[in-house]
Amino acid sequence: MITASLKNYRISPRKVRVVADMVRGKGVAEAKLIVSAAVKKAKHPIGDLIDSAIANAKNNFGIEADNLFIKEIRVDGGVILKRYMPVSRGSSHPIKKRTSHIKVTLAPKDVSKSKEVKIKAEKTVKSTKKEKVTKVTKTKK
Repeated sequence: MITASLKNYRISPRKVRVVADMVRGKGVAEAKLIVSAAVKKAKHPIGDLIDSAIANAKNNFGIEADNLFIKEIRVDGGVILKRYMPVSRGSSHPIKKRTSHIKVTLAPKDVSKSKEVKIKAEKTVKSTKKEKVTKVTKTKK
């Protein structure tokens, strides 16, 4: 699997997930187009992360970007910076400055189809084995 990750990015995960949901499951070219047209601040790190994952695929595995799609994009919470805002009567209110961990996983388009075919083939093999076993037991009786 081809991955790229970004840790402790200073935008809350809730805001980053909006952009991540737009590109999940899309082809790489379509995802880059969607990210470039988005009107959210989180489009920059996600766009750069997709570019990084494409570069990883090309350099490490020799796979071209045309055959890739975004298999998984996860946005998890990172370290929370705790700050305080002074308010009246000498007291304070807490402020949580949240960070995000973003992980993008790419996969070739053909692999997903071949896995489905493989699973179907395994199911048919299992069902034929069961039929053979039942036939053998019937003939012995």
